[in-house]
Amino acid sequence: MTKPVASLGAMSGTSLDGVDAALLVTDGETITEFGPSAYRPYTDAERATLRAALGRWGGPEVAAAARVVEAAHAEVLRGVPGAELVGFHGQTLAHDPRGRGTLQVGDGAWLASELGLPTVWDFRSEDVRQGGEGAPLAPFYHWALARWMGAREPVAFLNLGGVGNVTWIDPTRARPDEEGALLAFDTGPANAPIDDLLLRRRGQPRDESGQLAGQGQADDGVVAGFLAHPFFAKRPPKSLDRDAFAALSQAVGPLSDADAAATLAACVAAAVGQGMRHCPIPPSRLLVTGGGRRNATLMHLIAQAAGCPVEPVESVGLDGDMLEAQAFAFLAVRVARGLPTSAPGTTGVGAPVCGGVLSQPSSAL
Repeated sequence: MTKPVASLGAMSGTSLDGVDAALLVTDGETITEFGPSAYRPYTDAERATLRAALGRWGGPEVAAAARVVEAAHAEVLRGVPGAELVGFHGQTLAHDPRGRGTLQVGDGAWLASELGLPTVWDFRSEDVRQGGEGAPLAPFYHWALARWMGAREPVAFLNLGGVGNVTWIDPTRARPDEEGALLAFDTGPANAPIDDLLLRRRGQPRDESGQLAGQGQADDGVVAGFLAHPFFAKRPPKSLDRDAFAALSQAVGPLSDADAAATLAACVAAAVGQGMRHCPIPPSRLLVTGGGRRNATLMHLIAQAAGCPVEPVESVGLDGDMLEAQAFAFLAVRVARGLPTSAPGTTGVGAPVCGGVLSQPSSAL
């Protein structure tokens, strides 16, 4: 498989909003064409089922979450025509790479049979087995995007999902697994604590456009306590579970809704600022993807903290809603070709790893 393939990637992130699906034509090294995309939101009941399974490694809650994930993915993926291959990330419920491992629910073999298409899934486990963090996995795609953009100097991508992660890229390197091509790591919590706050206090899924945070005053003491967490002193690559900073929700408990939202946004931006200090040299620009780029208050704070120009990925003609789904379409082709999907600079694994399981439709019967 060396010619470009129409690969359909799907992503259900830790924000638990729904399933993104995007078609990408690629040979796993260069991007030939961006295809159609689709989105299938989770219902309130489905989201509650997924929330009940977060942090669990087994049991009826996990089985119920898997059924939700599989059905939602099958529904949205059927609606995008033209695919020759599927990249299925599944839903991360627990992530403890130095302990119990990593868990993404959703049976890719079942999905391959259901769709009648070869499906690549379980992208993270092999990296963790070989000593890596298992995350983030989009950096190899970010490298391809930097090349597609024609970048000539280092650039960085910041994904603001439930957790934040950044990829620093040297686009002059010939391959993403080449030493010095990439440095990637989780920066800290992103949308998850803000979304959880709004859901808990107001029954709303998010702080729309950052309006609530924009009305509040950040508590500097809470932000300072947050930055004292040992995660920030750790050298990258490094990764986080969605709820690794659960104490942050307790810390903002006494604050008003607006002040709590402002404090959480300030923590997210401060974490990004700390993360940018790890870049080998400052990037020429920081391109932001994921739902957090729609939070104007958060984007303003990140622009103050980052030390370089900060823009949404739309400024270079990309779709920030579908970039992670496209990433798993890209990685699926790499797995099918036996190419690395992670490397020491992205997950801390000892050597480049080709992670992922390829299931043919017949293998699920």
